[in-house]
Amino acid sequence: MATLVFSKYSLRTLHEEIGLLDRKLAHLLKFEEFPTDSARQQAAARIEHKRELLVRSAQSMVEDGVDFQASEVPPSMRAADAVTSEATPQEAPAAIVEPLKPMARKRVKPPSPFTGTVLDGGHALELYRQEKEKKKPASPGRRTQPRDAEVAIAV
Repeated sequence: MATLVFSKYSLRTLHEEIGLLDRKLAHLLKFEEFPTDSARQQAAARIEHKRELLVRSAQSMVEDGVDFQASEVPPSMRAADAVTSEATPQEAPAAIVEPLKPMARKRVKPPSPFTGTVLDGGHALELYRQEKEKKKPASPGRRTQPRDAEVAIAV
């Protein structure tokens, strides 16, 4: 026989399941299609019954002293005064702070620990890049020489 463990993690799971059932109920009432209104009410009653069982379990765990964070409680279970106080702040902030914009930073390459030794390949790399730039065509997809020159060379 399984025993229930009353911990903050099981309470968090209960709160998540209650939130899920709230969303399922809202979806059922707004978007689901049923042949009759009585079928819709029966489906809603089943979900509400499951939700009520979970709410009772969660409330009993809270009464037993299980710790939880207020942010983990589903919106439907929060007190009405707590929801309104979060939605409408009592005092305006003293100054409105603009969000920080990321600054374009120039990447600074850290110095190599091999500079000035036999293992220093920086000079060779620079020579390679210069040679690569010389061999690179003016623009991709375009010929560097006109067709007439190719024909003249081929003849």
